[in-house]
Amino acid sequence: MSTLPGLVDTALDLAAAGVPVLPLRRGKVPFGNCPACTGNACGGRPNMKTPGPCSCPGVCHAWAAATTDPAVITSPPWAAAWRQAVCVGYHPGGAGLTVVDLDDADAIAWARTALPATRTVPTARGQHWIYRGAMTSRNAVRPGVDIKSRMSYARWLGHGTGSTAALPDAVRALAVKEQSTARRAPQSLTAPLRGHGGECPHRTPAYLERGIAMAVQRITEARSAVHATVYRTFLAVLSTHGRCGCLTDTHVNRLFTAAQAKGESPRHCTDAWANALATLGL
Repeated sequence: MSTLPGLVDTALDLAAAGVPVLPLRRGKVPFGNCPACTGNACGGRPNMKTPGPCSCPGVCHAWAAATTDPAVITSPPWAAAWRQAVCVGYHPGGAGLTVVDLDDADAIAWARTALPATRTVPTARGQHWIYRGAMTSRNAVRPGVDIKSRMSYARWLGHGTGSTAALPDAVRALAVKEQSTARRAPQSLTAPLRGHGGECPHRTPAYLERGIAMAVQRITEARSAVHATVYRTFLAVLSTHGRCGCLTDTHVNRLFTAAQAKGESPRHCTDAWANALATLGL
């Protein structure tokens, strides 16, 4: 398969403007881990707040692999990835931007009344509203609305129209609301598991780490029924660790990263997590 016309040129233009880019494969998702990094064996970037310490020269760490270096973009192993890519992705937070991803007409109508006007880019079903300023990325902050900034990627769909406005407090507030509702498990809880006295055994770092590592491995090694595997894995993790308050955002991000490396979308990850929470009554 040859590189789509203009794909690398677009990536180089964005990189020259200071926008970190990465190739996206079929399904508009990042490429999966290379053999050396499978199951986070490299100990690296998917679980870090900033890229590192993995020195993999490839594109297998999603948003954390995004780069503005033209030599990396045009050299192996990136060159091989571009030949399989279907579009250009970018890391909004790395460019000091935030994308409010509006999935449908209802979400667009809400944004027009709730958010200040800014640069707008049409998508297949909705719009991207792009603001100047970076923040924490959150999915499903309200129906049909995702926020893509730090530790996330967006598909490049053109420059759009309008002027880029400063990131408003209204968007930041959406992320705070989503963190307190849709993803309750990472909150710091103090109640021990039922049936246990004294200190919760899950607070032993090795115990929790082993459980998360096994969950990541289960997702990574799935060869079929990935949707079901992700849901069952989330359910297993939450049934063991969801009531004692040991899970943190770092643990959840590791699970979500593993799922997205298998082709799951951020929305699917969020839905599977929410469904698992509901099933367990958490």
